[in-house]
Amino acid sequence: MSTQKVVELPRRAVASVSPLTGELLREYEQHTDDAVEDKLALAAATFREYRKVPFAERAAILARAAEILEKEKETFGRMMTLEMGKTFKSAVQEAEKCAFGCRFYAENAERFLADEEAKTNASRSFVRYQPIGPVLAVMPWNFPFWQVFRFAAPALMAGNVGLLKHASNVPQCALAIEDIFRRAGFAEGVFQTLLIGSDRVNKVIADRRIAAVTLTGSVGAGSSVAAVAGKEIKKSVLELGGSDPFIVMPSADLDRAAEVAVQARVINNGQSCIAAKRFIVHERIAGEFEKKFVSRMASLKVGDPMDTNTDVGPLATADVLQGLEGQVNKTIEMGARVLLGGKRIDRKGNFFAPTVLADIPKGSPAHEDELFGPVASLYRAKDMAHAIEIANDSIFGLGACAWTNDRTERDLFIHEIEAGLAFINGMVASDPRIPFGGVKHSGYGRELSHHGIREFVNVKSVSIQEPEPAKSRTE
Repeated sequence: MSTQKVVELPRRAVASVSPLTGELLREYEQHTDDAVEDKLALAAATFREYRKVPFAERAAILARAAEILEKEKETFGRMMTLEMGKTFKSAVQEAEKCAFGCRFYAENAERFLADEEAKTNASRSFVRYQPIGPVLAVMPWNFPFWQVFRFAAPALMAGNVGLLKHASNVPQCALAIEDIFRRAGFAEGVFQTLLIGSDRVNKVIADRRIAAVTLTGSVGAGSSVAAVAGKEIKKSVLELGGSDPFIVMPSADLDRAAEVAVQARVINNGQSCIAAKRFIVHERIAGEFEKKFVSRMASLKVGDPMDTNTDVGPLATADVLQGLEGQVNKTIEMGARVLLGGKRIDRKGNFFAPTVLADIPKGSPAHEDELFGPVASLYRAKDMAHAIEIANDSIFGLGACAWTNDRTERDLFIHEIEAGLAFINGMVASDPRIPFGGVKHSGYGRELSHHGIREFVNVKSVSIQEPEPAKSRTE
């Protein structure tokens, strides 16, 4: 927990590299240890004053942030696309969603954190929610704006201050978000970006001025962060990977299910924790669904993400492409059938062909791991109970959806699926109005809704005992 300065070591630069061309876009020097120290000191000092700012004032500033996001959504969308390769149209939608999230908390935070009366033997008892201090957010590149705003909007409305360690391949997005909060009117120190590598995160978590940490990322990264936070007795929230099941039963609208299945698999070029990855279909309709699904996957346009006609752009980095290629090759070597694609596309950029695999062997990467890219795995089930058994045979438990119009099957799915999100006849998605998070190796804690804003507060129980009225002398 020491804040002593250490000897300066050479730091690698933080760089934006185009996923489309491999071209270096921008390069930034990492913040020195002295710079990080200054930011931590500023965060701690700012928190002491910012926590006193009334809800109405915080809400007005956050509403201005929403206005900036909407007014400049195409600028921010272009930045996201250039840095990590998502389609421009989806990047613009991401900026719009951030604006919606900001407005949601600007309008609801005070109500979510209002005192709650409780009946006890005391004269009055209630629960008060109070901010806890500077919160470190370790965020991923796949939704470079939304992941940050869904943490920051509730955290800042609760009276905390934020420090962002963003993924090293999206520094322009990280700095742009910091600038949005500054321009909206938040005081210096309320939200700051740390341009540091992952090797320096543990030291920041351990610093006594950091009150808590939230991470969205891989299981390995979450385990590392949780270990340090646990050692320092600090609150942590983890949103980790997913291998979401997409169950289709005979009573479903197959055309609609197949259409949404493709959208659910290739959202964000397939790089989403809540993208559907394992498609579990009743054996009676499996052949028909397979044809519809493969046909739609084959019709996707792969190309320049700035082209509005593009459905699937490049993967974010060369490392992501290489990792996915290795997982697919290993799964095929172990016996999976390739129904479509199965390899990278021979062109400049980090492109992998939309892929459909069947007969997935147990123990293979497609069965055991999360595939981050446009690769779908098909399974066959005898009934809903068997489908749920297949779905739950995973270390992950983030999202899940089932397509059925049978009430008994719906109830069984909702009751038995091991996931933090269960959707019926719809694609799994995050929404500020409902909590977001998973179970098992998909993490713990919740973001969004009133559950999310209460993760980083002190839940203080207050009990007041009034003195008995003094008896008069004539009694």
